Amino acid sequence: MSKIAFIYPGQGAQKCGMGQDFYENSASAKAVYDMASEVLKDNMDIDMKDLCFHENDKLDLTEYTQAALVTTCLAMTKPLVEAGIRPDVTAGLSLGEYCAIAAAGGMKDEDAIRLVRKRGLLMQNTVPAGEGAMCAIMGMTGEEIEAVTDGMEGVSVANYNCPGQIVITGETKAVEAAAEKLKEAGAKRAVMLNVSGPFHSPMLKKAGEELAQVLEGVELSQLNVPYVTNVTAQQVTDISQTKELLAEQVSSSVRWQQSMENLIADGVDTFIEIGPGRTLAGFMRKISRDVTVYNVGTWADVEKVAESLK
Repeated sequence: MSKIAFIYPGQGAQKCGMGQDFYENSASAKAVYDMASEVLKDNMDIDMKDLCFHENDKLDLTEYTQAALVTTCLAMTKPLVEAGIRPDVTAGLSLGEYCAIAAAGGMKDEDAIRLVRKRGLLMQNTVPAGEGAMCAIMGMTGEEIEAVTDGMEGVSVANYNCPGQIVITGETKAVEAAAEKLKEAGAKRAVMLNVSGPFHSPMLKKAGEELAQVLEGVELSQLNVPYVTNVTAQQVTDISQTKELLAEQVSSSVRWQQSMENLIADGVDTFIEIGPGRTLAGFMRKISRDVTVYNVGTWADVEKVAESLK
């Protein structure tokens, strides 16, 4: 019996025009965008449709990106479910975990969007610009990278994306120094990322603590299906764990490779990446070629996936 996972990308997948064809073709997707504009009207000076569909200089700013991407991914999920495709489990990379929780029934869409708007502001503003950085390391395993960085202050692993692609994070000078050491130790490449902060590093612990206070006011529901937490790479079935995990997630490593390996070991053989781009499908090609990965990033994809999974 095939098991299906809905998987959601994180920050960096956003692009101008994302979701516009869903808005134009699906009443339920349109309702998500309209709802997002309404719930954020008091603290975001741009309409969600304008932010996602038209060229602007805000879409790539963390405080806007996170709400825009979660809105888009949740909107794209609606017609897929209406077509009869339902997940046995969900997962999302970093920011995408909020989509995963909402899609699993644990959180209202409007609360997910409100939360990531606040999360984006906290992550962008906790560390002054220039003091933190991230760098993608190609061609080394997580264990090999840890062997080099564990003795260095101010740097840690942010993302275990897939074999051969690990992201480090932390204080700018420490990350730059670690990148040089890793190249000396055998890394094929070290690419500094164009991001506004040291995401998923201990430098953001304060942001996580402040997010925990915001989470106190959010009502969660029992899950319809499990979701995978980035913090431990394990499935969550008890919603009472979720708030603590989301607060911790801001400053802890994203264990995406381990999450996918655990789902495959649990019998998941079909993964549907929902959102713009094909980042997660690319990771999966390096994690396992024994599973099927579909992408839902355009309106045409919905019909293709529904037909394939009939």
